[in-house]
Amino acid sequence: MLEMTREEFEELVAEALDRIPPELTRLMDNVAVFVEDEPPADDPELLGLYEGTPLTDRGEWYAGVLPDRITIYRGPTLRMSETREEVVHETEVTVVHEIAHHFGIDDERLHALGYG
Repeated sequence: MLEMTREEFEELVAEALDRIPPELTRLMDNVAVFVEDEPPADDPELLGLYEGTPLTDRGEWYAGVLPDRITIYRGPTLRMSETREEVVHETEVTVVHEIAHHFGIDDERLHALGYG
């Protein structure tokens, strides 16, 4: 398994977020991004997870709720990567994938776009 500190991995996630076009980040609303070492035990190969209400599903009722949560998992990303470049690529794809869920884009469409 490739070695990378949590801090290094968090920096890669931050860099991936910085590469999201500003016109999209301005539209993001009430969402927080976290890095965790491992995903839930029932899905050990999960690279990222979006939890919340997509922007497309929010209505007048949406007020005073906790932020949506995007979690990027370090362990599975490092286990599937052989080089730092692969970690950078997988991290960027995962960040885009989870942000797309925030915008209401489903897995089927993401796979078709190459962000599966």
